[in-house]
Amino acid sequence: MKASSVVSSLALLAGSAVSALPLKGCADKPAAFLLAGDSTTAVQSAGGGGWGTGFLATLTNGAVGTNYGHNGRTTVSFVEGGDWALVIADVKSKASSYATYFGHNDQKEAAGISVEQFTANLQNLGEEVRAAGGEPVFVTPLSRRKYDDDGKIILDLADQVAATIVAANAINARYIDLNAGSVAYLEAIGLENATQYNLVEGDFTHLNAAGSVVFGNLVSGLLGKLGKRFSKYTVEDAEIAAAIAAGEFILPSV
Repeated sequence: MKASSVVSSLALLAGSAVSALPLKGCADKPAAFLLAGDSTTAVQSAGGGGWGTGFLATLTNGAVGTNYGHNGRTTVSFVEGGDWALVIADVKSKASSYATYFGHNDQKEAAGISVEQFTANLQNLGEEVRAAGGEPVFVTPLSRRKYDDDGKIILDLADQVAATIVAANAINARYIDLNAGSVAYLEAIGLENATQYNLVEGDFTHLNAAGSVVFGNLVSGLLGKLGKRFSKYTVEDAEIAAAIAAGEFILPSV
């Protein structure tokens, strides 16, 4: 997604992600960040929770956002279940940007989705956002908080990360590498600290409210590096940004 003085719709594709640019005929519309993804994007609940809520709290200068993340969804079921139609309708009404983020559920054997199909699905979603008047931004999947015996994160989403980047490049869309950013931070703070972001004990995938704030700010920072068109509408909390940059554990009060 792309942005200027005023940003058109921005779609963040989770599993992919977020940026903002005004499109023709949309100069009077504020930046809009629409998050499409699975439970690692969705609001905190008994069944999941991700970075989306924390990210939307970083929006500023009139930008608006909606978290369409849905627990258990894949790039297939998000469309078939009707979630995608809501996103596209919102893109058309706001001319806003869209971010997509999937991967965790598409990866599961039970989903029956190959890496090749996952890549093609992401490309199709991005193209549909453009056709609706928005700009897609892809976000690679948030890392799970699973460590090996040497304190390194187990890179069990590597195929989905690579596929997201391939999909973004294939349609000449922007992307941010949330996976790489989250891996670096998690390895710096270690397992004991990382577990404090778990939604519930033993859940090393979903985020509690504090974790959403931390990793939502990480998304904000990554988007900001794409240029002023993004940094104008999403601003990291300075203390959280400093902790992430230094690799120091932080647990925001929420």
